Amino acid sequence: MSRGSRQVTAVTWLALGWARLWGARISLDEPSSLLVCEGMRWGFARGGTCVGAAFLTGTVLRDPGRRRAMLTHESVHADQWARYGVSFVVRYLREEFRHPGAANRFEIEAGLGDGGYLTRRRS
Repeated sequence: MSRGSRQVTAVTWLALGWARLWGARISLDEPSSLLVCEGMRWGFARGGTCVGAAFLTGTVLRDPGRRRAMLTHESVHADQWARYGVSFVVRYLREEFRHPGAANRFEIEAGLGDGGYLTRRRS
């Protein structure tokens, strides 16, 4: 196991503990390989936050199509965590500070539409 994967495993376990603390219902989404922590009362950003291989959200994603799109988006963030290890936090926050929301390159890579970002067509 590489240092980066050990870091992501540790961060995922911490995220699961955090999710439990804030009342999440945790389940494994097999297609995305994400641990989905739904129904949290607090402790995540925007519509949800991917921490390691865990997706933390207050929403309970009931619509199957919307759920699949969101988890597809979040699985790319999990891949980014795997690629960069814990340094992903710094990279993401630096990018978010410089290019917030839909302009963030990590969000663009994950797919803005799947992530629920409003996208405009260019004329």
